[in-house]
Amino acid sequence: MSAVASKVLPKTNNGAGAFVLQCKSLVFNYCERWGSNKGMIEYIKKDLANFARENPQIEIIVQARPHHHPIIRGNYLNGRDKVICTRNMPPSEIAKKVSLLRDSSGAKMKNLAKKPVVSTTESVRGVWSPFHTNPHTI
Repeated sequence: MSAVASKVLPKTNNGAGAFVLQCKSLVFNYCERWGSNKGMIEYIKKDLANFARENPQIEIIVQARPHHHPIIRGNYLNGRDKVICTRNMPPSEIAKKVSLLRDSSGAKMKNLAKKPVVSTTESVRGVWSPFHTNPHTI
C-alpha cells in the first residue's frame, strides 16, 4: 500500500469512528381502495417526505399493492428483511413502526429464555459427587 493510499483511507477506532445504519431500504405497500389503508395513505401523503429528508441514507420505495392490507418492508445489509402489517393503524402508530424498522439490525430474534452463561461447572458449588456428603473412613 502506498503512502498516498494510506492517507486517503479513514482511520478506524475499533468501530467507534463511523456508524453504518443497518436498514438499506423501506418499501411501503398500500391499496387505494381498501379501508384498512387509510392510515398508510395519510402517512405517505403527510409524513413520509419528512422522514425521507431526515434519513437520506435509507432508500424509500412506495408501491401500490391492490387488494391487500398495507405493509412496510425493511431490507437490511445482512440480506434479511422484516415485514410489518399496518392494517387499520393511524399515522402516529405507523411512524413508530417505521422508526422501529429503521433502528432494527435485521438479525433474527434470539430466545432469551436460554442460559446466557456457558460454564464448565453448572453451579457455584461445583459438580456434585456422592463422596462430598458423607466422608468415607477405611
